[in-house]
Amino acid sequence: MADAPRPHSVAAPAKINLTLHVTGRREDGYHELDSLVAFAGIDDEVRAEAADGLTLNVEGPQAAKVPAGTDNLVLKAARALSDAAAGLGRSVPGARLTLTKNLPVASGIGGGSADAAAALKALIKLWDLEIPSAALQELALGLGADVPVCLIERAARMSGIGEVVQPVAALPPAWLVLVNPGLALATPDVFAARTGDFSAPAPELGATGDVAAFAAYLKGCRNDLEAPARTLAPVIGDVLEALGACENVLISRMSGSGATCFGLFDSAGQAEMAAQKIRSTHPGWWVEAAPLLD
Repeated sequence: MADAPRPHSVAAPAKINLTLHVTGRREDGYHELDSLVAFAGIDDEVRAEAADGLTLNVEGPQAAKVPAGTDNLVLKAARALSDAAAGLGRSVPGARLTLTKNLPVASGIGGGSADAAAALKALIKLWDLEIPSAALQELALGLGADVPVCLIERAARMSGIGEVVQPVAALPPAWLVLVNPGLALATPDVFAARTGDFSAPAPELGATGDVAAFAAYLKGCRNDLEAPARTLAPVIGDVLEALGACENVLISRMSGSGATCFGLFDSAGQAEMAAQKIRSTHPGWWVEAAPLLD
């Protein structure tokens, strides 16, 4: 009897929308975006082990807020990949999936999308699959607009509804402080609350130089969902005020559709000091310092 394939674990790092311009709306109702996306060195984890059927167990500090049933994106990703394999003439076994949930849920940092992308990667290894890149990206987009960029897991310019992902040159070394006030925001609600004209795409990034120059570029952009998110959750303003009051912060902004916000710092020491300050004044908030991944 052949040995069972060894388990595979894949990290699902937090996705940060450093910029987010809403550039239009399609006839089908989906909004078109232009966003500079990067990843932070803090993550969930997905583990895949050989098993009969497809099952999911959720553990970790944020597990209680995660649906473990059929609506979970990790299971949706597993079923979609199994179907894709069948379309390529491959019959795959089941898998026992374990999601260690460390990131806040529905918080604008792509936790569910990153988890789905990590599940795809873990199962491709477990099942020894070869999926054409274009087919895999199409499958990822069918799971959610952020899943394609989470699949490549590197700094990129994301446009369209998420299907156009163009990697950018390496970002300068920097650190982030991520803060969530313990509030989940539904992305459709934030888009529904948005008013006003659409935005032009952000300027080209170009050479980033040092972190100060990078912060100057970011200040010339924005997050168009920040204002509507703040109407739904005014506490986001408190989070941004707390980040903006930190010594050495270069820029603070909301990520995605919220409510997580980030502050950009030059060094780990500066970021850790800022995180400690915010934790001491707001002990009920989720606060983490993490490196900006290149």
